[in-house]
Amino acid sequence: MGIFNKPRLRGKDRREDMPEGLWIKCPDCGAMIHTIELKQNLHVCHHCNHHFLLDARERIVQIADAGSFEETECGLISSNPLGFSGYEDKTALLREKTRLDDAVVTGRLMIGGVPAMIAVMDFKFFAGSMGSVVGEKITRAIEMGIAEKRGVVIISASSGARMQEGMLSLMQMAKTCGALARLSEASLPYVSVLTHPTTGGVTASFATIGDINLAEPKCMIGFAGPRVVKETTHQNLPPGFQTAEFMLEHGLIDAIVPRHRLREKLATVLSYLMPQG
Repeated sequence: MGIFNKPRLRGKDRREDMPEGLWIKCPDCGAMIHTIELKQNLHVCHHCNHHFLLDARERIVQIADAGSFEETECGLISSNPLGFSGYEDKTALLREKTRLDDAVVTGRLMIGGVPAMIAVMDFKFFAGSMGSVVGEKITRAIEMGIAEKRGVVIISASSGARMQEGMLSLMQMAKTCGALARLSEASLPYVSVLTHPTTGGVTASFATIGDINLAEPKCMIGFAGPRVVKETTHQNLPPGFQTAEFMLEHGLIDAIVPRHRLREKLATVLSYLMPQG
């Protein structure tokens, strides 16, 4: 076989007239999965349990009681406070492509009959980076939870603070944590769900300070990337470094929850932690 010839799919000849986009290759086990089958299995490979990236609205549909989600803070978009070259054009293009205002969707919902506020980050928008809009929307969701006596669920998928907004981006770390401190003072629960990947300033702020920290299997959790850590420490990294399983073993998270069990787990945790009466 020539070096530029594509190998055939496992045991099957690919039809020349087969439409593109019907099959997806699992990055872990290499299995070819039909897109319909993948969607029916919540975007989880049924061969090896690899959890594919999921956008914010799909996650909300999987978690919320039917018809209960009400989006909040629509229409907030990033400005360009530092005059960063091309930033406004990039965010405008991403808004058109993803149909999102920014890298997080927030709103009210019910989970197993328990009222809550939710903020779901979307990696497809600027790699889920946290700028001023992301921090503001999450903070407002927390404040609304306090006002309406709702628990808060934040689902993280982020590359960290958004470089194009400089210090204004880093300020969101303190702002979101301050809001969560007020939530705790109101005796309302905060459940953090870490998904692939959760890194940088998001990991160093609201993602890891939940009353309960949950994570999806094998997701990457860390501050700096493994290459940077290795070059900085000049040490070989242990097996499984920066995976959810490693973080569970070392106490950063409380449980690893497969995607098909997440809604049930959130409903149980919230019902236990919500103040009675």
